[in-house]
Order: sequence, then C-alpha cells, then structure tokens
Amino acid sequence: MGRGKPTRKRFWRLRSNPLRRRDDIIEAWVVLAAWTFAVVGGTTAGLVTAHATEATLAQQRAERHSVHAVLLAHVPKPPAGRLSSGDKALAEVRWTASDGSNRTGSTLVDAGLRPGTRLVVWQDSHGALVTEPSSAAEAALEGAVMGGFAGLSLVGGVCAVGALARWRLDQRRMAGWDREWDLVGPKWGYRTG
Repeated sequence: MGRGKPTRKRFWRLRSNPLRRRDDIIEAWVVLAAWTFAVVGGTTAGLVTAHATEATLAQQRAERHSVHAVLLAHVPKPPAGRLSSGDKALAEVRWTASDGSNRTGSTLVDAGLRPGTRLVVWQDSHGALVTEPSSAAEAALEGAVMGGFAGLSLVGGVCAVGALARWRLDQRRMAGWDREWDLVGPKWGYRTG
C-alpha cells in the first residue's frame, strides 16, 4: 500500500462526516462568526475611536489659545522628599480675556514662583482657564492608544462571548453523551466502579 499525500483538514467542522453532530456545525459557525467579528469589528472600532479622539483633540487645539497671565500669590516649593506631580501647585492668576475684561482663576503653575511672575495660560472660547491642548503629534499618539484599547476591548468581548457559547455547546454535548450512556450502558451488562 503506497503512502498518499496527507489530506488537509480545512473547515473540518463544516465537512460532511457521519460522526458530525448538529452542535459541531453550530460550534463551527460560532467560531467563524467570532473570528469575523473580532477582526472586522476590532479594526473598525479601533479606527473609529482613533479618528474620533484625534478630531476631538484637533477641535480643542482650534478652540483654545494662550494668553499671558500674572501670578497673584507666592507658590511655595513642596517639602523635600514629598511626592508631587512635577512640582506644580494650584495658584491664583490674573489675565485679560479676549473681550478685554480682567479675569482671575486658579491653574497649575510651577512651584517656587513669586507673585508678579508672568505666565502663559490657556483659555477656551468663553475665556475660562483650561489645560494646554495636545500637539498634533501627541493627539496622533493618544488616538492610536485609545484606538488600540477600543479594538482590543471589542476583541476581548467577542472572544469571551464566543468562549461562553462554545462552553455551553460543550455542556450540551456532555449532557447528550450522559443520556446516551444511560441508554446503552445497561445493555452491556457490566458497569465499572
């Protein structure tokens, strides 16, 4: 007897087979649907989220602008050995809004500054103090990270649902085998255990 070329078993669950059960076909479709949703949905969710994040940050760059402000109070340095966020502290500043009115507000400034120090702060179109907008490069990076998280989250959810469906199918198969064994086992006349 000669050796033939080994046959490939692509789509083995979808092929005709006398031992194939209805649950095997359902499982094959569940796996196919899960992979399709994971690839297409994950990619789509990632791209949409990345684009939306970049668009939002671009809108912030367009709406926010810098103004010069004056520090109103001394900002002490934090004690040595104390953790801080870049040695910044909340302090009162005064600036002139785009409509010409003088405004005061609180913002984070470098620690150790004296009253009267000139600073650059950012305000929105209503003249309220806001954080500095992200640069285009920072927005692209943030969009990529957020898109990656969104895509991975969707893929994780799809994989979890697929695994749950396959677990349920396994439970059904095991219950079916138990029922069949209960019918066939006594006919053998010999039980183990």
